[in-house]
Amino acid sequence: MKKITLIPSLVMGALLSVSAFAADLVPMEKEGFLTTAGCAAAGAFTDCYLENYVCGSDGCFETTDAGVTTQVNVVLYSHNEGHTYKVDLTNVKMENVDSSINRNEVTIVGNYNESTNTIMATEVKPPPPPKKSFFKGCL
Repeated sequence: MKKITLIPSLVMGALLSVSAFAADLVPMEKEGFLTTAGCAAAGAFTDCYLENYVCGSDGCFETTDAGVTTQVNVVLYSHNEGHTYKVDLTNVKMENVDSSINRNEVTIVGNYNESTNTIMATEVKPPPPPKKSFFKGCL
C-alpha cells in the first residue's frame, strides 16, 4: 500500500511544481511603442537613432567594428500605463519586428513573466498604415 500512496504523492508534487511555473506566465496582449531600453530610458522615442538597434547606444559605431552586432534589449513602452516591458523576440518572425521597430501602436502578443517583467512574444502586430488623407484647397 505504501508504494501506491507514494506514486500519487509524487505525481501530485510534480503537478504542483508545473502549475507553479505555469502560474508565473500570464497570456498578455499589450500595445505601445517598440524601441530599445536605452531610448526608452532617455525618453527619446521618435528621436532614437537607428544605430541603437544594431549596437545598443548612440554613437556606438565609433567604438564598434563594422559588421559587428551585439544583443540589443528591445522594450515595449505602454503610453497608457507609463510602464516599460522587456520583450523576448526569439519566437517571432523578424519581418514583423522590422516593420514595427521605432513605431507607435505596436501590439505584442505573448506570455508575461512578472518576476522578470518580460513578455515572451509569440506575435508582433505592426501598427496599421496611416489613413488616406484628402486635401482640397490652395497650395
